[in-house]
Parts: sequence; C-alpha cells; structure tokens
Amino acid sequence: MQYTIRKATRSELPALARLWYDGWQVAHAADVPASLTAIRTLESFAIRLSDYFDDIRVVGAPSTPLGFCITKGPEIYQLYVTPKAQGTGAATILITDGLERIRTAGHSTAKLDVNAKNTRAIAFYEKVGWQKKGMETIMLDTLTKPYPLPCLVMTKKL
Repeated sequence: MQYTIRKATRSELPALARLWYDGWQVAHAADVPASLTAIRTLESFAIRLSDYFDDIRVVGAPSTPLGFCITKGPEIYQLYVTPKAQGTGAATILITDGLERIRTAGHSTAKLDVNAKNTRAIAFYEKVGWQKKGMETIMLDTLTKPYPLPCLVMTKKL
C-alpha cells in the first residue's frame, strides 16, 4: 500500500488519541503495573498529543488516520498504527520519516524505548535495523510526575 506522510491537523487529535489509547491497551496494559494503566486514560493521551503536536507525523486520511509517529529529540517517542494498517508498510514509512527528522536535527544515533514483552514491536524494530542496547528504567511522561518503568532501549546509527 502507498502512504503519504503528513503533519497532523488539530481536528484529528481526538482520532489520534483514540488510536494511541487503543494501541497502548493492546501493546502494554497487560504487562505494566495497574497504577500506570490507571493513569493512561484517553484524556491523558489527548493532552500529550496536543503537547507534541508539532512533532507528529501521520499516515491515512485526516478523518481516519491509520498511524502516527512522534519524535522527541533523538528519540522515536511514539509509533502506533491501527490493526488495519499493521503489516502494510505504514509503520516502516512512519519510522523512516521519524529517523530522517532526527538525522536532520543533527543527531547521529536514534533511540527508542519498548516494552520488553512486546515481541512483535521488537521484531519489527530489529527488522528495520535497530539494535538492543539493554534494559533501563525510563521515566515515562504522565500528566503529573514521571513514572519509572523498566523498558528495553534500542538504538540505531543514522
């Protein structure tokens, strides 16, 4: 399938928040502490999307986005695609664009954090050239204070 990367629009933030919330539930909710799941509400995803609005790139129609990627400094901060878009090349296009944005910003290595039990995501990242660096306690963004969570850190030379 052919995808075009574009900047997110403010009007699609609710749809992107739903995509992120639903994807997070599938990829993380069963494998993280209940205290983290409790604060990962649809509203929290919507607010965080708004905070990173300028760093979001999307594939799919504005009325029905199929995936998005947020970069944060040298990091692929968030990457989610709908179940419908999984296996279609959407994630590869989004992460490639994210890496180019990181490279253009002057970074020589990109990083990302992934749930160590999310074997599907890890396999995808390895397939597109990422290397496992090791487990680290990451301070996750929340609406109040950072939340410490052990994650697998992966890197990629640019």
